[in-house]
Amino acid sequence: MPPSDVLVRYGGNMPRYTSYPTAAQFDASVGAAEADAWLRAVPAGTPVSLYLHVPFCDMLCLFCGCNSSVVRDADLRAAYARLLIDELHRVAARLGAGRPVRHVQWGGGTPTTLPPESMRAVMETVHRLFAVEADAEIAIELDPRFLPDDYPPLLGALGFNRASLGVQDLDPAVQAASGRVQSLEQTEDCVRRVRAAGLRSVNVDLIYGLPYQTVDGAGDTALTVAEVLRPERLAVFGYAHVPWKQKRQALLPEAALPPPVERLAQRARIDEALRLSGYGAVGLDHYARPDDALCLAAAAGTLRRNFQGYTVDPAPVLVGVGASAISNFPQGMTQNVPANAFYARAMETMPDSLPAVRGVCRTGDDRLRGEVIERLMCDLQVDPAAIGARHGASTTWFDGAWPALRQAEKDGLVVLDGPVVRVTEKGRPFLRNIASVFDAHHVPAGVKRHAGAL
Repeated sequence: MPPSDVLVRYGGNMPRYTSYPTAAQFDASVGAAEADAWLRAVPAGTPVSLYLHVPFCDMLCLFCGCNSSVVRDADLRAAYARLLIDELHRVAARLGAGRPVRHVQWGGGTPTTLPPESMRAVMETVHRLFAVEADAEIAIELDPRFLPDDYPPLLGALGFNRASLGVQDLDPAVQAASGRVQSLEQTEDCVRRVRAAGLRSVNVDLIYGLPYQTVDGAGDTALTVAEVLRPERLAVFGYAHVPWKQKRQALLPEAALPPPVERLAQRARIDEALRLSGYGAVGLDHYARPDDALCLAAAAGTLRRNFQGYTVDPAPVLVGVGASAISNFPQGMTQNVPANAFYARAMETMPDSLPAVRGVCRTGDDRLRGEVIERLMCDLQVDPAAIGARHGASTTWFDGAWPALRQAEKDGLVVLDGPVVRVTEKGRPFLRNIASVFDAHHVPAGVKRHAGAL
């Protein structure tokens, strides 16, 4: 376990670096006009990926930081699906007919809150407007507590091949405090049903740092999930306590949240359990079977990182559809109207426009730093000098990073080999901190924009 001074030194608020610049740099100077221009500028034949956001849940988890709310009215959910279809038409009109699509990701919220006929209508629209490749990954997030009986067969019939579901922790006390009561039997049943429907890959999310969570409990949960559910992939996140952004988190018993040293011990125990169960560590917080595409990409140096986390998706453009969805282009990023009601109003009152209202343009320096940060987050090593040379930067472009890198080397988190930075296993939990030394937008310690790094 690192000494306390190391935990203090690397315990500040940090981005997850699923993009660069991060969403903290988004503002209203970028919006619908940029989204329109950037979609039209995608070269003909260039594949894109789609992300569809559904901001509804059947029940809110207190720890969740996603843009979601409980909407019981099936008619409102169906109306939202019609807005997704409308936006897909607007996107396709700007990209051109038959654009190749390699990845389709449904997130939320809980996408299966849409009525089955609405889900079918949206997916039929995707296939009608775009050329979804035969081997495309079509993935969806599920809540095992609220999965209608007819949904798994529908997902199989619509071509879904990957499902992601949250477990978080199996301890009843942790579940009760977190507002997520979910039995192992419910989760087992969910996995069985989606596999029977033909979805070939399952991802499970675990969280450490929750109220009343213990090192032994976190390890037991990881071992049980690995040995009983046998998912192809796992994502292991540290709970992001940001009550100034997500008011529901203020309902958590804050005094029961484990301190940083305990959080790090929980993470280490989960890591140990998953590695012993045959999973390989991928990047900061993912695990996969050795023959899974995620592990293979990590070994080959082709792993990517986007708003959904680690991915094998090589598409240069990710188009977000729905309330709060983010699109990623070489020129920059745009985000749609966040609140569902205002998203609906924007779609209805501006029928010839896109619902993007904020974003950021990338500069040449952003592209350089973004590539360095992505390779570090994916490969746990990077040669910033070589990347800088490809971008036409001076050999001194990252001189300001050296003091922090040398300190990280003293702390055993990295090994410096000339300009090459290699993250050690001890440094893996601190990967976001190490990446931040290349972040020109990083805010001073103590400014509450992001969750704690550990």
